[in-house]
Amino acid sequence: QVQLVESGGGLVQAGGSLRLSCAASGRTFSRYNMGWFRQAPGKEREFVAAVRRTGNTYYASSVKGRFTISRENAQNSVYLQMNSLKPEDTAVYYCAADDSIVVRTATSDYEYWGQGTQVTVSS
Repeated sequence: QVQLVESGGGLVQAGGSLRLSCAASGRTFSRYNMGWFRQAPGKEREFVAAVRRTGNTYYASSVKGRFTISRENAQNSVYLQMNSLKPEDTAVYYCAADDSIVVRTATSDYEYWGQGTQVTVSS
Protein backbone atom coordinates (compact mmCIF):
# COMPACT_ATOMS: atom_id res chain seq x y z
CA GLN A 1 0.00 0.00 0.00
CA VAL A 2 1.27 3.46 -0.96
CA GLN A 3 -0.26 6.78 0.00
CA LEU A 4 0.67 9.85 -2.01
CA VAL A 5 0.31 13.52 -1.11
CA GLU A 6 1.05 16.28 -3.62
CA SER A 7 1.96 19.87 -2.81
CA GLY A 8 3.40 22.93 -4.49
CA GLY A 9 0.62 23.96 -6.82
CA GLY A 10 -0.54 27.53 -7.17
CA LEU A 11 -1.10 30.49 -9.46
CA VAL A 12 1.74 31.67 -11.66
CA GLN A 13 2.10 33.93 -14.67
CA ALA A 14 2.98 32.55 -18.07
CA GLY A 15 6.71 32.02 -18.34
CA GLY A 16 7.04 31.36 -14.64
CA SER A 17 8.04 28.26 -12.72
CA LEU A 18 6.62 25.95 -10.09
CA ARG A 19 7.96 22.89 -8.34
CA LEU A 20 5.53 20.16 -7.39
CA SER A 21 6.33 17.64 -4.68
CA CYS A 22 4.83 14.26 -3.95
CA ALA A 23 5.44 12.58 -0.60
CA ALA A 24 4.89 8.84 -0.40
CA SER A 25 4.25 6.67 2.61
CA GLY A 26 5.58 3.17 3.02
CA ARG A 27 9.00 1.60 3.02
CA THR A 28 8.89 0.28 -0.55
CA PHE A 29 8.84 3.58 -2.43
CA SER A 30 11.99 2.71 -4.36
CA ARG A 31 10.32 -0.28 -6.06
CA TYR A 32 7.73 1.88 -7.81
CA ASN A 33 7.90 3.77 -11.05
CA MET A 34 6.46 7.22 -10.34
CA GLY A 35 4.45 9.36 -12.67
CA TRP A 36 2.89 12.80 -12.92
CA PHE A 37 -0.40 13.23 -14.72
CA ARG A 38 -2.68 16.23 -15.20
CA GLN A 39 -6.32 16.86 -15.88
CA ALA A 40 -7.69 20.10 -17.27
CA PRO A 41 -11.38 21.00 -16.98
CA GLY A 42 -13.45 19.00 -19.45
CA LYS A 43 -10.49 16.91 -20.55
CA GLU A 44 -9.23 13.44 -19.80
CA ARG A 45 -6.35 12.88 -17.44
CA GLU A 46 -3.09 12.76 -19.38
CA PHE A 47 0.44 11.61 -18.85
CA VAL A 48 3.03 14.30 -18.13
CA ALA A 49 6.22 12.58 -16.97
CA ALA A 50 7.53 9.46 -15.28
CA VAL A 51 10.66 8.36 -13.50
CA ARG A 52 11.57 4.70 -13.37
CA ARG A 53 12.83 3.02 -10.22
CA THR A 54 16.25 3.10 -11.89
CA GLY A 55 16.04 6.85 -12.40
CA ASN A 56 15.33 6.90 -16.14
CA THR A 57 12.93 9.67 -17.08
CA TYR A 58 10.18 9.98 -19.68
CA TYR A 59 8.14 12.99 -20.82
CA ALA A 60 5.11 13.86 -22.84
CA SER A 61 6.09 15.80 -25.95
CA SER A 62 4.09 18.81 -24.75
CA VAL A 63 6.34 19.30 -21.71
CA LYS A 64 9.69 17.94 -22.86
CA GLY A 65 12.40 20.54 -22.41
CA ARG A 66 10.32 22.55 -19.93
CA PHE A 67 9.52 20.06 -17.16
CA THR A 68 11.91 17.88 -15.16
CA ILE A 69 10.89 14.91 -13.04
CA SER A 70 13.15 13.61 -10.31
CA ARG A 71 12.97 11.33 -7.30
CA GLU A 72 14.68 11.08 -3.96
CA ASN A 73 14.22 7.58 -2.60
CA ALA A 74 15.74 8.45 0.77
CA GLN A 75 12.99 11.04 1.20
CA ASN A 76 10.22 8.90 -0.35
CA SER A 77 9.56 11.80 -2.69
CA VAL A 78 9.16 12.64 -6.34
CA TYR A 79 9.28 16.12 -7.82
CA LEU A 80 8.18 17.93 -10.95
CA GLN A 81 10.05 21.12 -11.80
CA MET A 82 7.98 23.10 -14.26
CA ASN A 83 9.59 25.97 -16.15
CA SER A 84 8.37 28.24 -18.95
CA LEU A 85 4.80 27.55 -17.94
CA LYS A 86 2.02 28.22 -20.42
CA PRO A 87 -1.70 28.82 -19.88
CA GLU A 88 -2.36 25.40 -21.44
CA ASP A 89 -0.46 23.81 -18.55
CA THR A 90 -3.34 24.79 -16.26
CA ALA A 91 -4.72 21.62 -14.69
CA VAL A 92 -4.92 19.54 -11.56
CA TYR A 93 -1.66 17.63 -11.30
CA TYR A 94 -1.59 14.13 -9.85
CA CYS A 95 1.21 11.96 -8.60
CA ALA A 96 0.89 8.21 -9.19
CA ALA A 97 2.78 5.00 -8.47
CA ASP A 98 3.09 1.91 -10.68
CA ASP A 99 4.54 -1.43 -9.60
CA SER A 100 5.79 -2.46 -13.02
CA ILE A 101 9.13 -3.40 -14.52
CA VAL A 102 8.65 -1.03 -17.44
CA VAL A 103 7.52 2.60 -17.46
CA ARG A 104 3.92 2.98 -18.55
CA THR A 105 1.97 6.10 -19.49
CA ALA A 106 -1.69 5.06 -19.30
CA THR A 107 -3.67 6.19 -16.27
CA SER A 108 -5.16 2.70 -15.94
CA ASP A 109 -1.68 1.25 -15.38
CA TYR A 110 -1.06 3.21 -12.19
CA GLU A 111 -2.31 1.64 -9.00
CA TYR A 112 -1.90 4.44 -6.47
CA TRP A 113 -2.87 8.11 -6.81
CA GLY A 114 -2.64 11.29 -4.81
CA GLN A 115 -5.46 13.77 -4.37
CA GLY A 116 -4.02 16.28 -6.82
CA THR A 117 -2.76 19.84 -6.65
CA GLN A 118 -4.08 22.73 -8.74
CA VAL A 119 -1.75 24.58 -11.10
CA THR A 120 -3.10 27.72 -12.74
CA VAL A 121 -1.07 29.65 -15.31
CA SER A 122 -2.35 33.10 -16.19
CA SER A 123 -1.66 34.76 -19.51
